Amino acid sequence: MSSLLHLVLIGLFDGIVSTAVMTLTEVQSWKKWGLVGVFEWHENQMIITRLIHHSDNDREKVHFIGIFSLHFLNGALAGMVFPFVVSVFTFLTVVTMPVTVLLGIIYGFALWILTLVPIHKPITRFSPWNHPLGHMPALASLSGHIIYGLVLSIIATLTL
Repeated sequence: MSSLLHLVLIGLFDGIVSTAVMTLTEVQSWKKWGLVGVFEWHENQMIITRLIHHSDNDREKVHFIGIFSLHFLNGALAGMVFPFVVSVFTFLTVVTMPVTVLLGIIYGFALWILTLVPIHKPITRFSPWNHPLGHMPALASLSGHIIYGLVLSIIATLTL
């Protein structure tokens, strides 16, 4: 198997597992604040309802299959990129577990800042900074992404 394909498959696996752990942490936010309190799920709900052109009466129905399909797709794709991020740093220094974990935490933060924050308001009409539920959903979302990056990095040290 080529090294490129190997890295892609490892990243895919690592991303799916990391997304599963992240999802488990988001369940508490969903129980506390509902769908609008879990930024990623709310975005995916809005995307799915637009894609399948639901009537106004059906827009309130939570589409968990669509939400989690998009959630795991995004997590898997982001996971596929992480081995390449780590490989860049192997040229600069010896990549150890602490370095990889730090990279994972930074990666989770970067994903949140670069991919979630800019699209949240245009998709959901809720500002992550001025959310009707306050700042806690934003902090929960950020911590979910940090956990994603942390788990991703730990698994990567075992699989790379």
